[in-house]
Amino acid sequence: MHIALDPRTKLYMILVVSMVVLMTATTPFLWGVRIFMTMVPITLLFIEKKYASAIRFLIFYGVALVLTFFFLSEDSSGILTAILIGYCGIVVQFMPAMITAWYCVRTTKIDEFMSAMQKLHVPDGIAISLAVVMRFFPTIKEEYGSIRDAMKMRGISFGGGNALKMVEYRMIPLLFSCVNIGDELSAAAITRGLDGNVKRTSIVELKLRTADILLMLVFTTVLGIFIYCKYFR
Repeated sequence: MHIALDPRTKLYMILVVSMVVLMTATTPFLWGVRIFMTMVPITLLFIEKKYASAIRFLIFYGVALVLTFFFLSEDSSGILTAILIGYCGIVVQFMPAMITAWYCVRTTKIDEFMSAMQKLHVPDGIAISLAVVMRFFPTIKEEYGSIRDAMKMRGISFGGGNALKMVEYRMIPLLFSCVNIGDELSAAAITRGLDGNVKRTSIVELKLRTADILLMLVFTTVLGIFIYCKYFR
C-alpha cells in the first residue's frame, strides 16, 4: 500500500501540527486530539515502509506520554525526576511537529518539493534554501553512519572505555563533514539551475488527489475543534 501525498498537503500538515503544539492541551479531550494528530504521520511512515523511523518515534512519544500521565507530577522532588519532567515535557510538546516534518523530508523528492514551491509562488531564495535543508539532514545521517562504522572498526566506542575518544573522533569529523556537505549541496543547487532567472520547468505533475483533500479536511477539522474547545468552550 502506498499513499502518494502532494508536498503541499505535507506542508499543510506541518503548519497545522505546529499550530496545535504551540497551544497547551489542558483537558483530556485536547490531549486526545493532539495524540490523534501525532499518530497520523506515524501511521503514514508505516504505510511508506519507514518502519525504523516510525517505531522509534512511537516508542519515544509513547514512553514520554506514559511517564507524564502516570508516573511524574509537578509535585515530585529530586534531580532525576526534574530531568525526566523536563525531558518528557519537551518530547510531548515538540515531537509531533518533528515527526510530521521528518515524514515530509523522508517521503518528498526534491523535484516534487520545488514544483510545489513554484505552484505556491514561494520566492526562489526561500524555496532553494528549504530544498538544501531537506537534503542536508538525511545526508548528515548517512555521513554519521559511515563515521560510526569506521570508529567501530578501530575499537572506539562507549563500551571500550574510550568515551572521550568517541566524542573526539566522531564529532570533529562530523562537524567538518557538515561544512563540506553544505557547500556541496549549494553547488549542486546552482549547477542544476535552481537560481536561474528563467521560470523553472518540471516533469513532475502535481495534483491534489482524494487522499490529499481528505487529509486536509481532517486536519482542518481537528484544528478547528482544538481551537474551539480551548478558547470558546
